[in-house]
Amino acid sequence: MTHQSPSRLLIRLSLILFSSILVGITGCRNSGNSSLPFIETFDEQGNWGTGEDAYSVGAVTNGVYDLKVIENDISRWVSAGKNFSDGIYEVEATPVEGPLDNGYGLIFRADVEKGNFYLFEVSSDGYVWIGRFNNGVADNQSMIGGGWIESPAVLRGLNVTNKLRVQAEAGNLIFFVNDQEVGRVTDNTFTSGDVGIFVQTLGGGGVRVLFDNLSVKPLPKT
Repeated sequence: MTHQSPSRLLIRLSLILFSSILVGITGCRNSGNSSLPFIETFDEQGNWGTGEDAYSVGAVTNGVYDLKVIENDISRWVSAGKNFSDGIYEVEATPVEGPLDNGYGLIFRADVEKGNFYLFEVSSDGYVWIGRFNNGVADNQSMIGGGWIESPAVLRGLNVTNKLRVQAEAGNLIFFVNDQEVGRVTDNTFTSGDVGIFVQTLGGGGVRVLFDNLSVKPLPKT
């Protein structure tokens, strides 16, 4: 099972091609703090970058962001061109094509031009990975569990929707899949940045995921 090998994950993620028109596209450069709540239903293209190359294709269509990675051992991300710090980050993601050995999810506090961000992803065979990208490459180990962690919170298979949520307050990060907590960590590497979506091929090309209802909302008042 490839998900159990964090070193193999690092090798695969390091193969990202920065010349791709999809990697790190924001549509606009981050400027200042963006207001909350931010809610993206993908009913319109807005600032989202779209395009196609030999490795991937992304488009806003039919009320979702449709992101497909064609080749194996490739990762792609697309972001909103916003800037956020603390908040509740959330997205709904539905894999519809490709092998179950994959990765898809949410990036946040991102500097997409440098390839720096937190990544929260799940796989269609029931695993979770929580970690950081630095300069476009995943850290050697995830921040929780040292690699991919199997979780009953993840709905397995294709054509099922997993809801990912992160509660981020300063360096305190709590992660949920389908309203079930799957991990928490304290980390101050990244304090603010963009938000976006992510797809990774691990067990073969052709992974296609539909993303909807991406949002960043204020933390609950205490």
